[in-house]
Amino acid sequence: MQITDYELFAVPPRWLLLKLETDTGLVGWGEPILPGRLETVRAAVVELVEGHLLGRDPRRTEYHWRKLYQGGYHRGGPVLMSALSGIDQALWDIKGRHHDTPVHELLGGHVRDRMFVYQWIGGDDPEDIAASARQGYDRGYRAFKFNIARKFRPLETADGVDHALERISAIRDAVGDDCFIGVDFHGRVSKSMARELVCRLEPYNPMFVDQPVLPEHSELLASLSEQTTVPIATGERFYSRYDFKRLFVEDAVSVIEPSVTHVGGISELKKVASMAEAFDVAVVPHCPLGPIAFAANLQVGFSAQGIVMQEQDLGVHDPETSKRLGLLEDPATFEFEDGYVERPTGPGLGIEVDEDTVREQAQAEVNWYNPVWHHADGSVAEW
Repeated sequence: MQITDYELFAVPPRWLLLKLETDTGLVGWGEPILPGRLETVRAAVVELVEGHLLGRDPRRTEYHWRKLYQGGYHRGGPVLMSALSGIDQALWDIKGRHHDTPVHELLGGHVRDRMFVYQWIGGDDPEDIAASARQGYDRGYRAFKFNIARKFRPLETADGVDHALERISAIRDAVGDDCFIGVDFHGRVSKSMARELVCRLEPYNPMFVDQPVLPEHSELLASLSEQTTVPIATGERFYSRYDFKRLFVEDAVSVIEPSVTHVGGISELKKVASMAEAFDVAVVPHCPLGPIAFAANLQVGFSAQGIVMQEQDLGVHDPETSKRLGLLEDPATFEFEDGYVERPTGPGLGIEVDEDTVREQAQAEVNWYNPVWHHADGSVAEW
């Protein structure tokens, strides 16, 4: 079997999809995207596929991962690893289809029958956030994550801190104590404010605090963990097992949130999850992306004991109205009930992409960039 061709499709709202073709007629799909850098990642995918994969056997997933990663003198980072991630997903999709089995069975077999998922909730005012959380609760979700604040100054006022706390207080009042609430600092909070804010969250029993400081300051996480009972999480801006290594050795976090679309695909997410298990660190993969990325995450999650929960932003509770799930031939592929997604049993990634819909949506211009925020003095703020 050989890889004979490929296509890339940019589709709304901000995704890039990869289709790999083989001489046997089997195709595989992946999602190689770094939001806000779509065209840069597209160029990297073209370079990697045309330079290293055309004419090669797609079933050699580990060899291709090593070659695409290690074959370049300069390696790692968000762009190259996002490109590699999508390629790796597509290779595993082909491999699973070749063997007529889900990828998770090739990764060692399933360790669970359904996966607990959490729902992202948005809104600016505490009332809006609470209403969104309650709506999710009524739909069956029992775990949520939200941003603790919008712009947060390096030195914030007492009112600014209190307003941030009002947001989680409103959510807790809306959904009660039998739900998990993840708190995302999004790297917006400085070292000087992170300690105070994390400690003041303790009465609300958050599931974890995500990115309490920027990844550039990860050396601070170990000391922060020692000063609070709140589990500390990070990882969506880490790009391989080598980035996570220091966190494990220093006992810096209780939870990691790698993304199958940035960390090196299925091959690398499986290794990161195994490393985390050795250090008793829970894994909750990050995935504010499309159905291909979600499917790839699930394949690893069903084969890895340490992956305890999965993010989703697809509307799996109501597939008939979800535009994002409309990229699949069967939008109800992911069976959702009581906050869980059932184990997919189809071959490969367990999904069938509706190629006609993908081609139709790819006619739209997709040029998404994240907002650039500024403080009142005109300096750039973290988004």
